[in-house]
Amino acid sequence: MTVTYLKTAKPEAERAEDDAVVRRTVEQTLTDIETRGDAAIADLSLKFDRVSRPSFRLTPSEVEAAIQQVAPRDMEDIRFAQTQIRRFAQEQRASLRDIEVETLPGVILGHKNIPVQSVGCYVPGGKFPMVASAHMSVLTAQVAGVPRIVASAPPVNGAPHPAIVAAMHLGGAHEIYLLGGMQAVGAMAIGTPTIDPVHMLVGPGNAFVAEAKRQLFGRVGIDLFAGPTETMLIVDDTVDAELCATDLLGQAEHGYNSPACLITTSRKLAEWTLIEIDRLLNILPTRDTAAVSWRDYGEVILCDTHDEMLAVANDMAYEHVQVMTDRDDWYLEKMHSYGALFLGPRTNVANGDKVIGTNHTLPTRKAGRYTGGLWVGKFLKTHSYQRVTTDAAAAMIGEHGSRLCMLEGFVGHAEQCNIRVRRYGGRNVPYGVAAE
Repeated sequence: MTVTYLKTAKPEAERAEDDAVVRRTVEQTLTDIETRGDAAIADLSLKFDRVSRPSFRLTPSEVEAAIQQVAPRDMEDIRFAQTQIRRFAQEQRASLRDIEVETLPGVILGHKNIPVQSVGCYVPGGKFPMVASAHMSVLTAQVAGVPRIVASAPPVNGAPHPAIVAAMHLGGAHEIYLLGGMQAVGAMAIGTPTIDPVHMLVGPGNAFVAEAKRQLFGRVGIDLFAGPTETMLIVDDTVDAELCATDLLGQAEHGYNSPACLITTSRKLAEWTLIEIDRLLNILPTRDTAAVSWRDYGEVILCDTHDEMLAVANDMAYEHVQVMTDRDDWYLEKMHSYGALFLGPRTNVANGDKVIGTNHTLPTRKAGRYTGGLWVGKFLKTHSYQRVTTDAAAAMIGEHGSRLCMLEGFVGHAEQCNIRVRRYGGRNVPYGVAAE
């Protein structure tokens, strides 16, 4: 396979050093929250958010006051986005059904899809107030039927961000907190005297939020292990450099460490895209962020064939993968490791992030090899159950179970089966002997 890197990203070793600093900071912070509870939350909020309050939960009047500040057109757009997201989430929920089947005469097996009982939804609001994240987490949890939905976002200029609060409220949040970063996810997962802990954490965030969720996993469930936003373009000469550069920088502005990668079979397109990126960085209002991200984490990879592009893309397993080629459906069929696909030049990641209806909380750092993104199913637990309704079935299953337990040396297990064979099958099976 012939693969040429026209631009490479920051070495993995340097990225690992950054990760180590974050890991130590988060570990200390979560220990402080667990030890000091509300006092730690108050100190962290004052330090990072510059806010001090007797309670960080917004009152109903504060929620209403924030909503009143949202411009009518903005509220209309929020409602439109939530309609699209709700519609797709409801279709996903309808595809998941409880089942019950009689696998043998008198043997009934089934499963039920039961919602997680409490969820903490984090909505980032530092560099950019991510209103859409409220739709993706809160609204999806509501469609799944979660009975307690807790939402938290940092203050903006010392106050709740009106549009975020509106999106949380309209999406179905039962509790809304004015907390950001590590202290938000720590408070929701660990709990304090004034904040009841949740069973699951969802939502994107910066490196510290992502690491906090990683360290809290096990104590609570999480949606997925998330890192910085990633975007990949798989393109051939059917598109132009302006489109490619725009789509790469459109995601690079997320943060200083957001990988953006162009994979193409066209050297001419690759070279012109590099030139176009430089041009756009001179006029992009968020260039201070996007330029650093592109400098340190941008990549341009030249391949000879579509098969090579496919192999590279599947190996990298990026979060957002835009496919703009003469064979987009071929990639849809062949791609197996990614967060979400965006097919054709009319489609773009920004629409997926904000409004089109699919969920924007997606796997990063190659997690797309083993998980998909956030969806209704993430909030549901599939629990099985069994029922044996006849004596004959109890004895028959018991005989097989007894022998298999003894095969593994589990005598006590075998006796659970044997007692059914004796009671319902009328056979005398000695204790500690496999049923015959």
